[in-house]
Amino acid sequence: MSQKVESQMKKISVAKVVLNMGVGKSGEPIERAKRALLQIAGQQPSPRMARATQRDWGVHKGEPIGVAVTVRKQPAIELMKRLFTAKGNQIKGSSFDDFGNVSFGIREHIDIPGVKYDPNIGIVGLNISISLARPGFNIRVRSKHKASIGQEHRITAEDAKEFLTREFGVQVV
Repeated sequence: MSQKVESQMKKISVAKVVLNMGVGKSGEPIERAKRALLQIAGQQPSPRMARATQRDWGVHKGEPIGVAVTVRKQPAIELMKRLFTAKGNQIKGSSFDDFGNVSFGIREHIDIPGVKYDPNIGIVGLNISISLARPGFNIRVRSKHKASIGQEHRITAEDAKEFLTREFGVQVV
């Protein structure tokens, strides 16, 4: 008769979904990537600047070389469903880390449901990073009395795989 009741503090949720496109140079490719991310996420992306000058590649420090957008809460969950559909609801086991993060890439953004081909954008690829969290995870980022998350409270790769399988029907291969 004893049923195992899971604590509310152990409940896993989606913290954020980050979509990133690195194009390597500024100008028109950045604008195309911005339009593509706006079409996918429905939010205005922000540019990512080069951290150092790379003379061989013609990249200068402070020059925009990529764009990214962060989606949180309910829009992030809706976006995740579309992204997993684009991947055929399959994610490699090597995409998971031991801190509750999942990362994968999509080669052609037009594979995502709801995204139509636009000749002004072309076809671009993107990287997706999904961060999972449990209640109490903000202790590592709060301004006063920062602390680390205990070993028992961390989200392992197995926890993340089980959560995505249960909530989104993702198959881990």
